[in-house]
Amino acid sequence: MKVLVIGGGAREHALCRSLSLDPEVTSLHCAPGNVGIADVAELHPVDALDGTAVADLAERLGADLVVVGPEAPLVAGVADAVRSRGIDCFGPSREAAELEGSKAFAKDVMAAAGVPTARSYVCVTAAEVDAALDAFGAPYVVKDDGLAAGKGVVVTGDLAAAKAHALACIGTGDGRVVIEEYLDGPEVSLFAITDGTTVVPLQPAQDFKRALDGDQGPNTGGMGAYSPLPWADPKLVEEVERTVLQPTVDELRRRGTPFSGLLYAGLAITSRGVRVIEFNARFGDPETQVVLARLRTPLAGLLRAAATGQLAGHPAPRWSDGAAVTVVIASYNYPDAPRTGDPITGLDEVAEKDERAYVLHAGTRGDDAGRIVTAGGRVLSVTATGSTLAKARERAYRAVDRIGLDGGHHRTDIAAEAARV
Repeated sequence: MKVLVIGGGAREHALCRSLSLDPEVTSLHCAPGNVGIADVAELHPVDALDGTAVADLAERLGADLVVVGPEAPLVAGVADAVRSRGIDCFGPSREAAELEGSKAFAKDVMAAAGVPTARSYVCVTAAEVDAALDAFGAPYVVKDDGLAAGKGVVVTGDLAAAKAHALACIGTGDGRVVIEEYLDGPEVSLFAITDGTTVVPLQPAQDFKRALDGDQGPNTGGMGAYSPLPWADPKLVEEVERTVLQPTVDELRRRGTPFSGLLYAGLAITSRGVRVIEFNARFGDPETQVVLARLRTPLAGLLRAAATGQLAGHPAPRWSDGAAVTVVIASYNYPDAPRTGDPITGLDEVAEKDERAYVLHAGTRGDDAGRIVTAGGRVLSVTATGSTLAKARERAYRAVDRIGLDGGHHRTDIAAEAARV
């Protein structure tokens, strides 16, 4: 099978790594990819948001399957462009991807499907913002309606900060902002592969959004993750499939916009039960890094079964009994205005000395001197596996310690609490 992956972050590196280990995959390509992905796939300098260019590339390569990684190409309709050429594509249509592209749309779908979620208001004026903030009180939850790379949500006890973010959202994009009630309890990410009818949940993970230890500092795209969740109810996946995932997929099919691809439910395990915080229309980053590290079923066949409507006949995914932890190393001043061009050292040392740890690239590039340097905010996802969370965590941090990056920073508490359970 010839596979083309679209994107260039650590999520796509994780996808490419898993696909490269699949004996069914005879040829692996990535566009645009990154310097780390180049070790396992052939790179192509194509704009991931240009559906025609992506479809042309897939056609030229004779790709059997295209896997669209990031949300922006999906919302831009890249999957539709690929499918229009008769090429199998893993990723929802532009219309179905609105489940992530618009939080207001997602709320409408959840209401129709009876999916448990936070009460919310969609606001378009300053007066509506004031009324909604007053109705819910602190802590305030204010969400940009559109795509914001995981950083469009503000949760704060500061009324002025909440209002400022809401007004900024109204002033950009589609001019809408979603204000919600605050949900208590731990958060869980649960991915499901679906062909628009059948839903196959993967294993749950937990990510860490805040930049600093102890969940302090600004929101980021994610500073680390782990799986499995030793503290979670063993029936959580079954419950979420029944009350959230299947009803959502059924509702989208009923509307004539079937969702085929990866449905990502961001959940809060509240005192009143499971509630959906948000939906995403693609694999999450950094959760993908740990979920795929534990997947034992070959990935390509699973994704193609979803892309071709044959998921019901595909064997259920198999999982390792062990655990996986990923720690994100970020560049200086991330998430504000990250510095780029800083050399990264120690990557070869990790590859040579850490048998159960590996490095996935995100914001990296090669410079004229042949060095690997930073090219973005989240630079690397250092991922490790072990028989327990404690062992996986120990290996991940040992590998992190081998890597040198001037001004780089990472959280030191990823999976620390869960490892003690």
